[in-house]
Amino acid sequence: MLIENMYMAFSAIRSNKMRSVLTMLGIIIGIGSVIAIVSIGDTMRSMFADLYKDVGITQAYVSIGYWVEDVRESDYFTLEEIEQAKAAFGHDIAYIDSNSYASSDASYKRTKVSFEYQGIDYNYQDVQPVNVIYGRYINKGDILGRKRNVVMDVESAKLLFGVENAVGKTFRTTIAGATEDYTVVGVYRKDISPFQKLMMGKSQDKGSAFLPYTLLTRPNDSFFNVRVFAADDINLDEFFSKFKAYMAKLHNREPKDMRIYTAMEEMNSVDSVMGALSMAVGGIAAISLLVGGIGIMNIMLVSVTERTREIGIRKALGARTKDVLIQFLTESAILSACGGIIGILLGVGLVSLGGMAFGLSVVIKPGVILVAVTFSAVVGIFFGLYPASKAAKADPIDALRYE
Repeated sequence: MLIENMYMAFSAIRSNKMRSVLTMLGIIIGIGSVIAIVSIGDTMRSMFADLYKDVGITQAYVSIGYWVEDVRESDYFTLEEIEQAKAAFGHDIAYIDSNSYASSDASYKRTKVSFEYQGIDYNYQDVQPVNVIYGRYINKGDILGRKRNVVMDVESAKLLFGVENAVGKTFRTTIAGATEDYTVVGVYRKDISPFQKLMMGKSQDKGSAFLPYTLLTRPNDSFFNVRVFAADDINLDEFFSKFKAYMAKLHNREPKDMRIYTAMEEMNSVDSVMGALSMAVGGIAAISLLVGGIGIMNIMLVSVTERTREIGIRKALGARTKDVLIQFLTESAILSACGGIIGILLGVGLVSLGGMAFGLSVVIKPGVILVAVTFSAVVGIFFGLYPASKAAKADPIDALRYE
């Protein structure tokens, strides 16, 4: 019976090709839009997650809270306190420094480039690995001796010196009020996606370099922020709570006076916003499915009217009410299902092509496709129910007399 109903449904669809295509158009657009929008949202969420993994999701920054009014000079952190924290927490701390930055122009011969300097400890490579292609990384001797040595990325080296291998070259810059010569001891390359470059906001005409963080804590070796990376195998919430309490105790403060800002919290916040936005926009796109369902109902009512004599003949030959009901339900479900399949192909195809064009790895979840297929089938059955019921309840005598 099902095969027969499907055969009759496809025959009816083929006999009115243009009308059937226009009827399916609403479902096609609705399903395609939902899949494309949700997939784009999931892709963006995945890209943001990768971005945070790249900068370190176990990372946190600790400082005196902005809400504290009586900020004292003793609230600033010191190099000695960093060493104390290392000893107190041991292997639970993967990395810790002063989170020091500086911006200044770097001069080499007649070339002047704006540079951003990041102060790091010698083991920063453990949490933020890069590929050193020339020379070496910052070492412990650089940190303890406060040596004016830098490691810069290959693009910055070409920008300032005009060559990739700038090891041994010196340039002049001003840091902490002192204008001095600095030596390049290493050049590194770190491959990141165009999206990561965009989000990190690095200008094409601005250089960046690492240098010993002890150079940026001058002249009094005090600083307002502490950056810490927790080890990967520990409970982050528990660790950061203890770390904040410990740093507060060092300064005779209550834990509530300290502010801790974690990369994990920021990542979860961004992910929640992106997820909610994706679902909201996807829900708006799903309204077109309702329009498509109304279109199916409208065409099925027209089809019932056109085939009144056919219904009368079938019922006169012994077809039961439920047989006629199933026949028209099958036709509406097939219309909707065909539109859903085309919509899925369209949505997946557009997202995949967009990913290929921008060099992105797109995320298309099978669950979204399954929901789209199920929803399209439900729409077909729901909106085909009334026309099918009307056809099934038709009186065979009146149907046979219909012109």
